[in-house]
Amino acid sequence: MIRRTFFKSAAAATSVALTGLPRAQAALPKMKITRVRAYLPPEPNPLFNQSDVVVIVETDAGVTGIGEGGSRDTLEQCAGRLIGRDPQHIERLWQDMSRAFFYPPGREKLHALGALDLALWDIKGKAHGVPVHVLLNGMARNHCECYNTAGNIPGVRPGMSIREQAQATIEAGYRAFRMGAADLPPNTTYNTHERLNQLARDCAEARQGVGKNGDWAVDFHQRFDLSEAVRGCDLIQDFAPYFVEDPVRTEAFNEDLPLLRRQVKVPIAAGEEWGYRWDFNKLVEHHDIDYVRATLPNVGGITEMMKIAAICETHFVGIIPHFTGPIATAALVNCLGTFSGPVLMEYNFQGRALPHVPVCLDFKAGKLYPNDRPGLGVEVDLKRLRQIAEITEPVTARAQTYFRPDGSITNW
Repeated sequence: MIRRTFFKSAAAATSVALTGLPRAQAALPKMKITRVRAYLPPEPNPLFNQSDVVVIVETDAGVTGIGEGGSRDTLEQCAGRLIGRDPQHIERLWQDMSRAFFYPPGREKLHALGALDLALWDIKGKAHGVPVHVLLNGMARNHCECYNTAGNIPGVRPGMSIREQAQATIEAGYRAFRMGAADLPPNTTYNTHERLNQLARDCAEARQGVGKNGDWAVDFHQRFDLSEAVRGCDLIQDFAPYFVEDPVRTEAFNEDLPLLRRQVKVPIAAGEEWGYRWDFNKLVEHHDIDYVRATLPNVGGITEMMKIAAICETHFVGIIPHFTGPIATAALVNCLGTFSGPVLMEYNFQGRALPHVPVCLDFKAGKLYPNDRPGLGVEVDLKRLRQIAEITEPVTARAQTYFRPDGSITNW
């Protein structure tokens, strides 16, 4: 038995040596994308850039990819650029979808492009018979630590104090308790001066709840102007938050975040509304933020997320991605699990049934775990979805692509 095992291992090593690639990275026969369909889940999120539309990309090889995001209108043009193309050339397809229509995609269209990109990575993983995280050089961590947003945690009940909620969150295994900045019910008056005073009291309770060495975070929800954000950060500094999320308005983040960084001493996380890397690479380079909130599919998919991760790794900035849908969350585990820097995942699906994705997330005791299922490791139940789009013809009208002499895509 030992002898047989040795020769099997030797043969595998010889195969790798001859090809220069492990089996999971070897070239596959060409295939073509034949159809892209989009579906609404049972209770769809109506908000742009938080869409949980399910995207299915089909090939003539019978391998199907699953993505999530976008809307019918924002998906159709990009999806049309995929028809008839080989899904394995993901970077090339990403560049084509991004550049073929002259105007760079805005954030809503980038969200749709990202949904298609997730499906392409799902196809590639399934074609090779490995999880996407294996294609991205393997997991750099045993699991992804989480914090909870929606409060769907055993032991957390309506009417509990912040201290009690924080304590129950940590006891459930989450890395951090997260709270809003003195939140009020929606569509009511929010007096920022009065709320800042309440914020200090609430954060004191959060620290008591998580204990001396526990972690907690607060989301300012962009509700404060710069001077108010400075005061708010100063008020809670002594309670040592893990991070302060979105402390200033996103419209002026490139101006206000550097000013804030120089005036406060708490860790800053921002970026859940941003798009691809050019939205925030200077902030990362200058250490104006400590954690990037960029997420999937908003940034344009896994292809773009790995470039963002490389920028963050270069400058020792962590990533705390904003939550979107369950399929995108599974994709985040696959790609950010391979990032060597700090990662904290936002998670809010505990206690919620997800009948349209019966196989999706591997969650236990406040942590998301990788798995060995091929691709993104997700299965969908199409019977629970309502189709809203079907693309089978290439989109060529007014679309143009120009190439450099070596065949790579350039602008037009």
